[in-house]
Amino acid sequence: MDTYDLITRNAAEVVTDEEVRELADDPNGKRAYVGYEPSGVLHIGHLLTANKLIDLQDAGMDVVVLLADVHAYLNGKGSFEEIRETAERMKAQFIAYGLEEDATEFVYGSEFQLDEEYTLDLHELELSTTINRAQRAMAELAGDETAKVSHLVYPLMQALDIEYLDLDLAVGGLDQRKVHMLHREEVPDLGYEARPCLHTPIVADLTSGEGKMSSSDGVTISMEDSTDDIEQKVNSAFCPPTRDPEDDLENPVLELFEYHVFPRFEEITVERPEKYGGNLTYEDYETLATDLESGDLHPADAKSTLATYLDELIAPGRTALEELRA
Repeated sequence: MDTYDLITRNAAEVVTDEEVRELADDPNGKRAYVGYEPSGVLHIGHLLTANKLIDLQDAGMDVVVLLADVHAYLNGKGSFEEIRETAERMKAQFIAYGLEEDATEFVYGSEFQLDEEYTLDLHELELSTTINRAQRAMAELAGDETAKVSHLVYPLMQALDIEYLDLDLAVGGLDQRKVHMLHREEVPDLGYEARPCLHTPIVADLTSGEGKMSSSDGVTISMEDSTDDIEQKVNSAFCPPTRDPEDDLENPVLELFEYHVFPRFEEITVERPEKYGGNLTYEDYETLATDLESGDLHPADAKSTLATYLDELIAPGRTALEELRA
């Protein structure tokens, strides 16, 4: 796989392709980041972007992980002391999951977001950004939560972080697209260069195939889950053998294979008794997906295999959590 293909593997969107191709021509030492609000245990959503960071490290890029403590404070996630304790746990989980510790720079937002220069630039953005524009970039609120001023400042800070972390590439899920577009539209007026962005997909709800998998609403898979937990969640997942082109449902089992398993394993083996055809070995996602749709691979066998490989990925992070809590 060439460098460009590795950088963009499983990307839902690249902004812009020309800029990312230029990065791929000379990736060594270039800096890419994802920002994470320290709000709990790592789950599938965190790990999807972490897989992309591992790709970028393999491509020769340096990785920055922003542990966004100030953002979490603005979002009401606790005191700074509580948030930083959570951030340290998340850091240990990311390393256990596979990020190269020596090649990953972990940065607290409070290390630069409280400085005078950053604050003045933030005020400049506040002056030039309308309330409507900030609201469009704002994260979705849960339930009947009422928007506060902090919710409007939050995306402006995200747009500014990309400059202050001296980045060459901003990475995030598709739900971060609005913030990245705000960055590209607004920071040039501050005299800064807009950076390219890469967006990873959003995995569908595990039990229905609708919407997105969420840690706050519905079932997700996290590093707290035991082997049995993972097996139970995957076995109950929505996994139709064929996809009706007339509906909007996705197959979360296939998505987890595509975005989580195949990027981390050169091949996977589906273990089956000889009376059901014996073991199957897959070196790429497309063949597995085709076999599932054709009936050559039964959904139950796909789920069992998925649970096994997800557990192998998550086990080191689960151990890291247990050691931190001991």
